[in-house]
Amino acid sequence: MLSMNAQVECEDTCSHIHGIDLSHYQGNVFWEAIGDNSKMAYVYLKATEGGDRVDDKYKENIEIAHRYGLKVGSYHFYRPRIAQETQLANFMAQCRPGDQDLIPMIDIETRSGLSQEAFTDSLFKFLDLIEEAYKQKPLIYVGTNFYNNNLQNKLNDYKIMVAQYTQREPVLSDNRDITIWQYTGKGHINGITGYVDKSRFLGKHRLREIRFRHR
Repeated sequence: MLSMNAQVECEDTCSHIHGIDLSHYQGNVFWEAIGDNSKMAYVYLKATEGGDRVDDKYKENIEIAHRYGLKVGSYHFYRPRIAQETQLANFMAQCRPGDQDLIPMIDIETRSGLSQEAFTDSLFKFLDLIEEAYKQKPLIYVGTNFYNNNLQNKLNDYKIMVAQYTQREPVLSDNRDITIWQYTGKGHINGITGYVDKSRFLGKHRLREIRFRHR
């Protein structure tokens, strides 16, 4: 049985493709140290949330992350009650295609009190807008329980990153394929004070599957 510390610092003892995601919650990041850590291949940076929130570390982080050689993607935290067009405009103002190495990621964690049907309608209208704007389907970030309760059998056309902070790999109720597993929210890495979310590719999935296709 792995100890919790061994599980959290999995990249020290395995050959999986690892990455992190960051937002302003991590504060100032020492990218020199992260860039020296060859175990981290990619980073997803929070760009926006809802209709008008912008992560105040995004522009700084994406510029410096590129400088230190990480493959970079951007994500939006979706708020189901806010107009989809407003959220798209907010995200597009920050997530410029020329800056992206990885496809956009949409963080889905709440129904915001909507019924199941209204939430699903809201979400897929937004996902269609994202695909139209960026000419490719986004990566979906979702927790195991939220997926099982709200999205099973509805995201078959999308690659997903599943958050489940356990020692065992996640299995969803519909047994669908999972591209990336975010396995801890309490990881440590040189260059970041405090905790950081860590993830890794599952099975035979590889980084090239989520590369941003520049048209």
